[in-house]
Amino acid sequence: MSSQKKTSNRQKKTPTNVDPFTEREAQKYAKPIPSREFIVQHLAEAGKPMTLQKIAELLKLSEVDDTEALRRRLKAMERDGQLIRNRRKEYGVAKKMDLVRGRVIAHPNGYGFLVPDDGGTDLFLSEKEMRCLIHGDRALVNLTGIDHRGRREGALVEVLEHGTQEIVGRYFHKRGQNVAFVEPNNRRITHRILIEGRKQRGKAKHGQIVAVRLLSPPTKYNPPFGEVVEVIGEHRAPGMEIDIAIRAHELPHVWPKEALEEVTEFAEEIPEAAFEGREDMRDIPFVTIDGEEAYDFDDAVHCQPRGKGWLLRVAIADVSAYVETGTAIDLEAQNRSNSVYFPNQVVPMLPEVLSNQLCSLKPNVDRLCMVCELAIDFYGRTRRTRFFEAVIRSAARLTYTEVAEVLDGNENDFQYPHLLPQIHDLYSLYQLLLNRRKKRGAIDFDTVEPSIIFDEQQKIEQIVPLVRNEAHKLIEEMMLAANVATAEWLTARKMPLLYRVHEGPTAEKLTALHGFLKELSLKLWGKDQPEARHYARLLEKVQDRPDFRLIQTVLLRSLQLAIYTPTNKGHFGLAYPAYAHFTSPIRRYPDLLVHRAIRHCLQGGTAEDFSYTNNEIELLAEHSSMTERRADEATRDAISWLKCEYMQDKVGLEYDGLVTGVTAFGIFVELDGVFVDGLVHVTALKEDYYHFDPIGHRLCGESSGKVYRLSDRVRVKVVRVDLDEKKIDFELV
Repeated sequence: MSSQKKTSNRQKKTPTNVDPFTEREAQKYAKPIPSREFIVQHLAEAGKPMTLQKIAELLKLSEVDDTEALRRRLKAMERDGQLIRNRRKEYGVAKKMDLVRGRVIAHPNGYGFLVPDDGGTDLFLSEKEMRCLIHGDRALVNLTGIDHRGRREGALVEVLEHGTQEIVGRYFHKRGQNVAFVEPNNRRITHRILIEGRKQRGKAKHGQIVAVRLLSPPTKYNPPFGEVVEVIGEHRAPGMEIDIAIRAHELPHVWPKEALEEVTEFAEEIPEAAFEGREDMRDIPFVTIDGEEAYDFDDAVHCQPRGKGWLLRVAIADVSAYVETGTAIDLEAQNRSNSVYFPNQVVPMLPEVLSNQLCSLKPNVDRLCMVCELAIDFYGRTRRTRFFEAVIRSAARLTYTEVAEVLDGNENDFQYPHLLPQIHDLYSLYQLLLNRRKKRGAIDFDTVEPSIIFDEQQKIEQIVPLVRNEAHKLIEEMMLAANVATAEWLTARKMPLLYRVHEGPTAEKLTALHGFLKELSLKLWGKDQPEARHYARLLEKVQDRPDFRLIQTVLLRSLQLAIYTPTNKGHFGLAYPAYAHFTSPIRRYPDLLVHRAIRHCLQGGTAEDFSYTNNEIELLAEHSSMTERRADEATRDAISWLKCEYMQDKVGLEYDGLVTGVTAFGIFVELDGVFVDGLVHVTALKEDYYHFDPIGHRLCGESSGKVYRLSDRVRVKVVRVDLDEKKIDFELV
């Protein structure tokens, strides 16, 4: 009787055989089969894993072609971690098996972490679990428990995708030995790559920098094997650092043949036919405001008084008008996901005919744009949002320096006097929006970014602070207004969307932060759920204290990294309930997806018939977050190498500096006026035993009571520069 009841209940739960995504699948495939969502729904309702044949029967697929298409779809869903195939060749829903899918982030010390696709807390992976994994792999992990440090710990179930195909490193092959190996340049890849045989070694010579293609990944018992596919150059050759960084982090930098063929189809001028159906705004004096070195201009702004408020128009280059979904250019842009900016070099997301020409809002030429028009009242609140396709003609290419001069009252040398009212209107609106942001409680961390100046030989001449003037802040505020309006507009239409999410502190970091502040007799309001306004209030309170920089640094480090995700969790730092990226489709793929969603809505589309599935959006979010981290790591590596090269002839010199990091093994110091940082190892701290206090971010001397902590002023001497390790060692003077 009990069994009959269970069977009856299960039958009641069985979903209808009407796939809600049939129309979407029909647009993508000539002979569509049930969608991924529909398959997951049926398997979840079935309550048990099922074979391919059983799933086909459940979905009423009997034809051979349909069964084969289903097999390929199940295989893809298994690869993406939606399904798991057990030893009985039955498919089950991964979430039902308590497995976690995500990207592997390796640590140079051998262990690693799995960053879950669903945005949950990272899982710690021991060195044993990392034997079969390489930094960047996608994997399924079983949650095994909590380790002694309170971290979620995982065990590898399956490698879903090997994220690393090529590795750059230094080739070692001693005469007389049969086996050579490559030491990866990326310190997160801890495996040595074995090279067997003359054919696999190619023309590589001992000590050279090479690129290696992996022939087999690491296993529980064997290291990875590979073959040399390119000799990049001699070790420490001039200009090598960016080439190494590009290859070491596997940045896509060569355009596929198919994409280059598509590029030839673009005309140098935009035909009049492309203007059809667009609002003609060529008589409105839009302006671009960028740095002196910029060569692609993807945003233009215009502002005018409207009653007691303002009408702001943010025009963004309409990349989606040129890059259609599924084309070779689109697939490569998706693969790259963002442009990568090295000192003196850019790896673009789009071919230059688009990024530097057709989609660059150059002055006095017609350009296709997607415009975000905001009606803003005198309180700074957005009362109406309108998106539309337009054609504009930028009135001027302005620089931050020029606009800052005007805002400082130096208008005599400004070469566009007819645009002065427009600049002052923009500034008035900026001040209004800035005041509203402060009232909202957004956090404004005061950080300094370095800028590298090269000489004619492409060597660093000097490193100077990048000064953000009022013009920088003005444009940033306009972009923020457009981005938040975009998120709200698309959310109201329930469109699948890549949100830019920035979450507040984790419980662990918050506990540590409260402990640190307590020692300074300070308090962060909000208890266990602080908001951005609580951070901002504390920063305002301590801004005149001598340890302000220390407190600001600890507050900043308590927050999580911003990511892309289809789940809206708000933007903690900016204090927005919803935030998305709309303003840079030339250099960020998530922005291009947002533009496509807007155009879909403008054409009368809905979330149900959008060309992207929820699963595709989820995968693109994870991929975009990964490529963003990859770009940051690559540029950081290149800059670290350049800084080490710059400091090579400065061994023995003394500098004043600021402690920017404290660890159990020493203190990191940033040199004043040089913006280069290095390590004072704990063994170089003389005449005492020093112990690390993670709560107070300090090293404490056992006998002397001497303390070194974040933001302390110290004087150091440069004692060693290691180009291979990209490390600089100091000693205290």
